[in-house]
Amino acid sequence: MSSIPPSFAAYGEQSLQQAPAFGHGKDGVFEATLAREPGGETRLLEELTRVPYHLAGTLDIDPAPGMTTLCLQEPTGGVAQGDRHSMEVHAREHARGHVTTQSATKVHSMDANYAHLSASLTAEENAHLEYFPGATILNERARCLQTITVDLDPESVVLVTDVLSPDGLTAHDPFEFDHYLSRVEARCDGDLVCLDTVDLQPTDGRPNDSAAMGEFSSLGTLYAFAPAVDTGALAETVHDAVESGEETTAGVSELADGAGLSVRVLGHGTDAVEGTIREAWGVLRRETLDSELPADRWY
Repeated sequence: MSSIPPSFAAYGEQSLQQAPAFGHGKDGVFEATLAREPGGETRLLEELTRVPYHLAGTLDIDPAPGMTTLCLQEPTGGVAQGDRHSMEVHAREHARGHVTTQSATKVHSMDANYAHLSASLTAEENAHLEYFPGATILNERARCLQTITVDLDPESVVLVTDVLSPDGLTAHDPFEFDHYLSRVEARCDGDLVCLDTVDLQPTDGRPNDSAAMGEFSSLGTLYAFAPAVDTGALAETVHDAVESGEETTAGVSELADGAGLSVRVLGHGTDAVEGTIREAWGVLRRETLDSELPADRWY
């Protein structure tokens, strides 16, 4: 992953009156290694968790054979200025893991500095790894940097979702946050196959301008990294499943070198966006695992 964007580096120079960035309770860390013997169950082999992350254990509720679920909790009530949360999940050969969060990520109002939420995902040969966190909710004056890096084997599958809800938790204009930047970088066998950035800064231009989000209030993306799958045929099937309607509009794009695809969704509300992403996810589950979707608390 490249360095911190200049705008956020400048925010980082602003001092905090409360605990400093990376201080106690502000430097969340989650590290996990998943392992599985072919035909067996996926096990949580190693784990490191530091507040504000909390993991109660694994859940074996997924209909996909060998799939385990990690549901991260955040007992602190949200993300504040100066918070730095870092996640690393490593799926070894044949491992199957679904990583999610108990609820949406609430980014509170800020007077200085910014919040950085980072995730690093690694999938070895024949692994299947899904990272589906709840939506990111931005309150007024929030500054949030999200970075996701993916390192996958050509025979593995990694699915990632990123959903933005700018409405916040109080009655205010939905685009009163200061700055939101989400960046996803993926490499397959060391080669860059995806570098995608969503950069919304209302002070420089309205996100609901016709060249950005237009009339829509929520934004979501599903990234499917699956180099061994026929991307062209898969893109057509997914496109048919997410055909635009009254509440959403969606598009499907193939990634470089047939490494996978991305699904971008704009919608009138987070529920509509997440529902469309679920439709795409259902297609991807059937095509890559020959399995149906689990019952999920937010899709």
